[in-house]
Amino acid sequence: MSIDTQTAAKVAKLARIKVEDDALPALANEFNTILGFIEQLNEVNVEGVEPMTSVTPQRLKRREDVVTDGDMQDKILKNAPDAREGFFAVPKVVE
Repeated sequence: MSIDTQTAAKVAKLARIKVEDDALPALANEFNTILGFIEQLNEVNVEGVEPMTSVTPQRLKRREDVVTDGDMQDKILKNAPDAREGFFAVPKVVE
């Protein structure tokens, strides 16, 4: 796939990036370089390679999922301008 200056201008407009007309050929060339690199990556044989989440094998630290604070519903709802049935009440904004 090859990106021309017209396509580069369209991408810049969609990204809301102001690019001067004289800079469009360089931008198109940069897009083509990126696409070439992606095509090169697609040629790599990755069959049998396990997906990784990190470069080094490590497990995330885990903690017990317990409530350490809470049971302050009345205290919190005391600040609400309008509270009903244990919840904040807000005005309807969508018709």
